[in-house]
Amino acid sequence: MNIKSIIIGMLSGLIGASTVVAQEYVVTIKDHQFVPNLIEMKAGEKHRLIVINDDPTAEEFESYELNREKIVSGNSKIVIFIPLLEAGEYPFFGEFNPKTAQGRIIVK
Repeated sequence: MNIKSIIIGMLSGLIGASTVVAQEYVVTIKDHQFVPNLIEMKAGEKHRLIVINDDPTAEEFESYELNREKIVSGNSKIVIFIPLLEAGEYPFFGEFNPKTAQGRIIVK
């Protein structure tokens, strides 16, 4: 084993040790509505939002404030990675059913 391999191994261990696990949240689309339609998150943390579509038709999760847009096929799920956020309110909606599919993320 050479010195280069040892250094790479040590650096890999340090990088892995500092990895932050994202907090996970689940929202379900049912009857063209987000359930729950209000999600509270902590500021300064990474988040994973799992969107489960229980409807037979597709929906598009969209948020201008989060800069996220992703289609969820009927009877399927997606994962949306949300970066570190400052305190505030971040609305989201279903582009295919914007009158009923609405929600908010509150970051404290």
